[in-house]
Amino acid sequence: MSLLDRYHLLVHNVSAAFGYDYSDATPDWVHPFIHLILVLAPALLITVGSYLAIRGILKLWKRRHTPTFLPEPIRGLEGSLFSTVLRYSRRQQALMIVVSLIAMPILYLTLELPKQIVNNALDSDRFPVAVLGRDVDQVVFLMLLCGLYLLAIILNGLNKYGLNVFKGFVAERFLRRFRLLVYRQWRSDPDSRNQSEIVPILAQEVEPIGGFAADVLTLPILQGGTLLTILFFMFVQDPVLGAAALTVLPIQLVLLPKLQRRVNALSRTRIKEVRQLGRQLSEQLHERQVNPTGLLPAGASFRELEHVRRKIFRLKFFIKALNNFLTALTPFLFYSLGGYFVIEGRITLGALVAVLAAHKDFSAPLKELFNYYQTLEDTRIRYHEITTFFNKSIQQSAIVQADNTMPQDVSQFEQAQLRYPASSLKRQGPSQHHERV
Repeated sequence: MSLLDRYHLLVHNVSAAFGYDYSDATPDWVHPFIHLILVLAPALLITVGSYLAIRGILKLWKRRHTPTFLPEPIRGLEGSLFSTVLRYSRRQQALMIVVSLIAMPILYLTLELPKQIVNNALDSDRFPVAVLGRDVDQVVFLMLLCGLYLLAIILNGLNKYGLNVFKGFVAERFLRRFRLLVYRQWRSDPDSRNQSEIVPILAQEVEPIGGFAADVLTLPILQGGTLLTILFFMFVQDPVLGAAALTVLPIQLVLLPKLQRRVNALSRTRIKEVRQLGRQLSEQLHERQVNPTGLLPAGASFRELEHVRRKIFRLKFFIKALNNFLTALTPFLFYSLGGYFVIEGRITLGALVAVLAAHKDFSAPLKELFNYYQTLEDTRIRYHEITTFFNKSIQQSAIVQADNTMPQDVSQFEQAQLRYPASSLKRQGPSQHHERV
């Protein structure tokens, strides 16, 4: 048996495992779809998932085993963003997780009831039917199912409303605390050169960090649970159509994160340029007379900011357009292959309509998860830039103080020992004595 014959046998076995046996009588255009949906796309998805998992494990192992030293820990701030968020909102995070999990069965009802309405209330001749021991006709049964669907929609809306309002409360509460921590650290810094740079930090750079505090655990659980619930519903209707929903996912997992890393690098450059511009404007404000040559560095900063932001816009809109195009390819498989299954009697029309409606909701949580990844990376950059800003300030102050107090006749090696004593280098991690705001 040749390798090609073994491959075709494998495809037939996989298709039979999904409950679909196709033969030579099946139209020729169906065969490539079966190969793509049941063999090629799952193999690529497993490969990409394994690669991402291994890379994540290696990165985590390297991060834990690479010593990183800070001059002094910032009071009230942990070494990582997750630790800081969980320290000040642990109970609120647990409550939001519970509310998010309650939304999953309600979501499944909103997907199942439209199928029941089409198949059992509209496209059925078995009336009257017994409901709770009473016989009802077709119109009453239709109104009953529509009432249950309306109730499920209301419950789903109330759940999302309550969760979003509580998320806003958690975000604003954490933002206020985080601003106080940063402000207190700035007030305790004797270096007055950082006065101008604290304005964009407190006004702009901490804002996304506060908003992300409410989504750090809730959003991946809510959107990931929504994604799994919709995917489970699709597989219940038809395993082949459920597998078709994952066809373009490997391409999204490969391309979108790489493009997003370029956006993150540009965001880091933009933050540095804004700080540099603030430093230049502060120096000009402290001059009694306006220096005409001061327009040159400010104009260069304006041009650099415009250049960086144009690159960010181009990449962001390209990512959005690519994601929309890949998401729109899956309904093509549903209409073509799913329509053929309806004609052949494999699935009902109501099931196909329900799968199409579910996939419309399927792309939304997938986009939210990609946006979460983008926001996570951007927020980590901001958090790292803020902590690095204060650490550099602390180190510069320590160096200046050591230069003012050390004797003039000591050697350079001894001066280095005085500037950087071994006891002042601490391993990065949560401080043992944090002062709460």
